[in-house]
Amino acid sequence: MLPVLKFTPIFKSVLWGGTRIAEFKGIESQGDHVGESWELSPMPGHESEVADGPFKGKTLPEMLHEHGREIMGEKLYERYGDHFPLLIKFIDSTQDLSIQVHPDDELAAKRHNSLGKTEMWYSVLPTPTAYLYAGFNRGMTPETFRSMVADSTIVDALTKYYTKPGDVFFLPAGRVHAIGEGNFVLEIQEASDITYRIYDYNRRDAQGNLRQLHVDESVDAINYNDKTQEVKNVTAKPGEQALVEDCPYFTTTLVNVDGEFFLPLAKRQSFTLLIATKGSLVVVDSEGRETSLPQGQTLLVPATMPAVTLRGTGEVVTVYIK
Repeated sequence: MLPVLKFTPIFKSVLWGGTRIAEFKGIESQGDHVGESWELSPMPGHESEVADGPFKGKTLPEMLHEHGREIMGEKLYERYGDHFPLLIKFIDSTQDLSIQVHPDDELAAKRHNSLGKTEMWYSVLPTPTAYLYAGFNRGMTPETFRSMVADSTIVDALTKYYTKPGDVFFLPAGRVHAIGEGNFVLEIQEASDITYRIYDYNRRDAQGNLRQLHVDESVDAINYNDKTQEVKNVTAKPGEQALVEDCPYFTTTLVNVDGEFFLPLAKRQSFTLLIATKGSLVVVDSEGRETSLPQGQTLLVPATMPAVTLRGTGEVVTVYIK
């Protein structure tokens, strides 16, 4: 039986990044402007590699090519084949990110031969003043949208939320959104890197150039009826598991481990991701093998693993696909 797999994170340096990802993980600095840690990625040119064990150095696509049915499960393998369907990130924002939108599966397939991008944010460590934008706060049409982008007032049409630990923001494709400064989130998304940048506060790079925008492309991607959503805050009591989000692309839960927690997995018929958002844990698989799961680490449990036991004290987000 395949063991639990640990992958080496891929750190992304960007102007709006900071230092909190390395601090959160308890590792040496990765630089002063790390905005993202790609925890598990099948994206071409950015493929995650197994960190240790008998498969050390193999990429996620290579593992799927050789062990796809074991990792994915029969039903998901029939659906996705050797293509891992999710991309998992930690994001640390010290500045506002651009206003953007993502296409759905149909439009992304037509334009880019790609999956669309439905995603969710789980707020881990926001600063006291952290905020983000998600959805319109008023009626909107393509014409009004273009006009507000042109006169730099589009931010006024978005709903602003001040984030707290445990807040969950579901972002279906077509929902206009942006992460504001001060956020530290876990992002779970379809395995797509297609982003239409709508507005970037007229910021210029070191050469004085404005960033490229994709206003024309975004017009057909936006859901103009998408308005303010109710913020969901998810917590789990010690020894319990709470549902975080459930959609066709992923299901996520939050497990609060206080000593020991038995997590049955067979009925999921899917791989399970274990992402530690607090504390320090050990994962014991059904054959008794132990894998450390410190804060900030992500593990991939193959679909053939019937159960795992989580030991220690902390919180873990689990991700699978129904």
